[in-house]
Amino acid sequence: MAPRTRGPGVCIAGRRPSRRPPTPGTVFDIRRYAIHDGPGIRTTVFLKGCALSCWWCHNPESQAPGPELILHDGRCIRCGACVAACERGAASLTAEGPAADRERCEGCDALACADACVADAREVVGRAMTVEQVLEAVVRDEPFYEASGGGVTLSGGEPLFQGEFTAALLAGLKARGLHTTLDTCGHAPWALLDRLRGDVDLFLYDVKLVDDERHRRYTGVSNRRILENLRALASAGHRIVLRFPVIPDVTDDEDNLRAVAGLAAGLPGHAGVELLPYHRIGVHKYVRLGRPYRLPDVDVPTRARLEAAASLFAAAGAAVSGGDCR
Repeated sequence: MAPRTRGPGVCIAGRRPSRRPPTPGTVFDIRRYAIHDGPGIRTTVFLKGCALSCWWCHNPESQAPGPELILHDGRCIRCGACVAACERGAASLTAEGPAADRERCEGCDALACADACVADAREVVGRAMTVEQVLEAVVRDEPFYEASGGGVTLSGGEPLFQGEFTAALLAGLKARGLHTTLDTCGHAPWALLDRLRGDVDLFLYDVKLVDDERHRRYTGVSNRRILENLRALASAGHRIVLRFPVIPDVTDDEDNLRAVAGLAAGLPGHAGVELLPYHRIGVHKYVRLGRPYRLPDVDVPTRARLEAAASLFAAAGAAVSGGDCR
């Protein structure tokens, strides 16, 4: 891998001492014994915040940068403690269970209603953690990483959305000799990626739609920066696996499949492609967050659609995995 550069004519041949961020990061989950987020047994750290708003996102609670309130109707015992605790008058109870005025909730850092709920019917997703706290949590499983060739994966949300925290966390992981994987959509300034890429062993790089107009429609942002960063990382010799969501009638039309296959085959090192079959596991989260789900009529892809996508990628010279197409 080529040495990193910062600014014209300045070469960073070795690792710089990491600069700890002045504030903690916001983490919404730490999942141990993960086997689908990179090689071996891993711990996946999920960070909140994302610049994209993909219609099919199965972790909608990851999109907003701050802590967020989720409601669980079936747990509510209707004691009224949440209503009494909320100083904004946003908490209420209905015949179905707990309710919230989301506009009044916006910007509330206390979320006292959740603290008051003894039944956990109101859940706060996202907690502040320092780099040291995350490191302490993930190094507990170091023996499993060593035995399986695993390590730690940063996911989200979008880890690059919390760029300073992610850079410091990656540096801390590498200082402990751990294998690092960054699961990213690549939507970030190149200066940030250039700063932290030397601490990443594997990029799981999301590529959804190559046509920019369609990408804007379904994700809310242009893909220009995403594709530029992908080509720059590949040209620098990084190990990359493209993650492609197979979503019927959204991403799996022949034009898009051929465009993604050509993109993969044209990258230096020929990045492999991992198929991610669309699923509806996270649909219930939208209800709990009080948001509409934007693909209500899309079903999971059939075996035939997955095989057709895999065949097209393979024909273009891309190594294909996932989607039961190994």
